[in-house]
Amino acid sequence: MSRQLSLFAPVGASTPPDAVTSLAQKLPDGLYLGTSSWSFPGWKGIVYDRSVSQTVLARHGLAAYAQHPLFRTVGIDRTFYAPISATDFADYAATVPEHFRFVVKAHEMVTRVRTKDDSASPNPVFLDVDYAMEEVIGPCMEGLGERASVLLLQFPPQRVDSVDSFSKKLHRFLEALPKELLYALELRNPELLSESYVEAIRDVGACHCFNVHPTMPSLEAQARRIDPASLPAVVVRWMLRRNRTYGDAKDAFYPFNKLAEPDEDSRKAIATLCRGAKRAFVIVNNKAEGSAPLSLIRLAEAILRHGGSQLGEGT
Repeated sequence: MSRQLSLFAPVGASTPPDAVTSLAQKLPDGLYLGTSSWSFPGWKGIVYDRSVSQTVLARHGLAAYAQHPLFRTVGIDRTFYAPISATDFADYAATVPEHFRFVVKAHEMVTRVRTKDDSASPNPVFLDVDYAMEEVIGPCMEGLGERASVLLLQFPPQRVDSVDSFSKKLHRFLEALPKELLYALELRNPELLSESYVEAIRDVGACHCFNVHPTMPSLEAQARRIDPASLPAVVVRWMLRRNRTYGDAKDAFYPFNKLAEPDEDSRKAIATLCRGAKRAFVIVNNKAEGSAPLSLIRLAEAILRHGGSQLGEGT
């Protein structure tokens, strides 16, 4: 959407500083930076040209978001809570440029061992190929087409009876899925980051999602368990620092328009992970430092300082 057309839209893109545009032009093609969502009114002047409600941004903000020179991807989080149709995915795809790619969360029923939290009832569609294809992967691929890139399988903190049996079931599940998508697995149980898990995802060409979250070891510790250079892509989600919960981070950082608590250690670690990667997808949450778009500017600078030019060509 052109700047002129954006005058008649509910929200348009803000004009980024020249330094940010210049920074984006220096980044390698294989690097995809983005935020975990786009519906934040506090991003006025950073991403958006005016103040509108969260509801308006949810419906109309993606086109403006995708005009930001740094943003080449975004997370679709709503799909974790309920499946959406191919038509909904197609609406997203029609809103963004050709080079743009999506990181789509799988519905939580695919990744929950039990029906709800740690209830006694087993979830009948946990890592079920048919359910995943019908409710998640099929609509995603049909609607997004070439803009479908990463399917994120986020496993919430939960009781798992056997680490090895989890890895075996995961291997069977991933092996049966179509190869057109890149599958990234985000764990919230550190014990699941086992040798059998590493072997399973390597064998099928899937990725571990390196995540900054209080429930998981540091990025450096995760990288010692699974070499990022051995994966088809580096996928990172920078979510939440160790001294925070989502609730208190939201209260402390709202309206997400400044870097309230810079986390230099995580930023440097993410930049290091991206070094030498074939491709890298990095998703940042407002709760990481206070403002995901501003975090991404600092991160892009760090990636260039720490060898980001070694990234391969993007697809």
